Amino acid sequence: MEWMSNKNDYIEKIEDVERRFYHHPVEYRGEEDGRVEGIASRVEEWYDLGYFEERVSKGAFDNVLKDDVRALFNHDPNLVLARTKSKTLELTTDKEGNLVYRYKTPDRSYAKDLEDSIKSGDVDQSSFAFRVAEEKWEWRDENDKLDKDRRTILKFEKLYDVSPVTYPASPSTSVAKRSISNHEEEKKKAIQKRNQNKLKIAKAKLSLIEKK
Repeated sequence: MEWMSNKNDYIEKIEDVERRFYHHPVEYRGEEDGRVEGIASRVEEWYDLGYFEERVSKGAFDNVLKDDVRALFNHDPNLVLARTKSKTLELTTDKEGNLVYRYKTPDRSYAKDLEDSIKSGDVDQSSFAFRVAEEKWEWRDENDKLDKDRRTILKFEKLYDVSPVTYPASPSTSVAKRSISNHEEEKKKAIQKRNQNKLKIAKAKLSLIEKK
């Protein structure tokens, strides 16, 4: 089939786009209407990405739920399942703030095959592609108790797709280039600033002692 031989990863052409593959469920929920529902991301949970740990803050999705988002199978732009613009894809957050997606299986052969795979449990995980608008870092050094540097995503700038996936890749292989290339530089600056502050405090304490 043509789509199998021409598969391409569209996010490689978009700057600063990231993708996360987590073991969150996708399930068949509609015996009559072919409805599929999945959790693309959970909030307030730490995940080890290899380079650092990451979590999504509750409310981070609030500004992007109305984006023009596609539901794709395995993130393949040739395998479109639904789209928010056409009102065939529904994006919401549940009471915990987790990102939930729903769509009705379209009349397309690959979509019906996927529905069968989801029913049987052969495909049961999801992921999503995004760009970050606001984040917070906590840096590990020899003086603190963190096992790794920590990143909290406070706000998303854009959602690109949600996707039922066959083989969730390690999230560490799908971190944006900017997040990795700037990571060590940002850490160095943060630690340098923290050390400067510690030095100022030490000098201030020494000055008080000398005055006494």
